[in-house]
Formats: sequence, C-alpha cells, structure tokens
Amino acid sequence: MPSLPHDDLIRSLILATADDKSRSHIGLVGDTYTILLSGKDTAGRFCLIDMHIPPGGGPPPHRHDFEETFILLDGEIEATFRGAQSTVKAGQTVHVPANAPHQFHNASDKPTRLLCICSPAGQEEFFAQIGVPVATRTTPPPKLDPVTGAELKAKAEALAPEYRTEFLQHT
Repeated sequence: MPSLPHDDLIRSLILATADDKSRSHIGLVGDTYTILLSGKDTAGRFCLIDMHIPPGGGPPPHRHDFEETFILLDGEIEATFRGAQSTVKAGQTVHVPANAPHQFHNASDKPTRLLCICSPAGQEEFFAQIGVPVATRTTPPPKLDPVTGAELKAKAEALAPEYRTEFLQHT
C-alpha cells in the first residue's frame, strides 16, 4: 500500500465565516454568493460558496464539466435536473453530476440559503469575473438597466467556455 504524502506545512487551517465582511461577496443574477473557500485554499480540489437566493432568484439553465453539490440550509428551491423538476427543502442535499443540464430557482416568497461545493474548483473565479462586489452575504446586487444586463450576459457567455460552462436555452 502506498504511503501518504507528507503534510504540506505551507497550507494552513482556514476558519471561514460567511458574515465576515472581508470575504468576497459577489452579486450575480440577483443572487449573492460568498466565497468561503477558493481553489487557492484547497489546492484546486474544490471551492465552497455560501449562496443567498432571494425570491425569484437562481441561475439560468446550464451545464458544466465539474461536479456540483448544493446543501440547503434555509428555505427551499425548485431544482430542474435533465428536465425533471423537484422541490428541495432545508436539510436536503442535491448532487449534480458533471455535464448534466440543470438549474435551480427560488419559487418561494422567502430567501433561500445554500452551500455550493464545486469540484474541482474554478466556478468561484467565473463568478468573480462576471459578478459585482457587494458588501455582505445578503446584500443584493444592483439592479441592472437593459443595456448593462445585456452586456453582463454577453460577458458571461463569452467567458463560459474558459470556465467549462455552457448556458442552455430555457425549456
């Protein structure tokens, strides 16, 4: 049996708190994403994102070539996976295999909070490229006028292949 590698003493323990104002809070598609652990923290193995999804929020249909897991802490979401819709409630976990078409939407009248794990890391960098910095984990992103919204969508679509992501048509 092969032995384990030596402990990498350059890497240190990280204690991350979503309400820490020094964390990276990113407003995107009406949601707010707080980066708790980035690929730089995990040697690229995964990233961990605290997501605040207001009523009506959630990303458009998409797919990507990395694994994604959502752990619902508060509220509920409507998750669509390969065209089938499910209601996911606090205390439940959803795992989306790489390359599978999916999306989620907060169809309730209350905010939803979930943790998102992407493996390997990289999604957090995509969010940082296309999102807007905001003050806290619940600060909504600024409302976008139609021109700015179209520019943001075009930027996301242009950068998506670099981050192994494909946006799909609404069905």
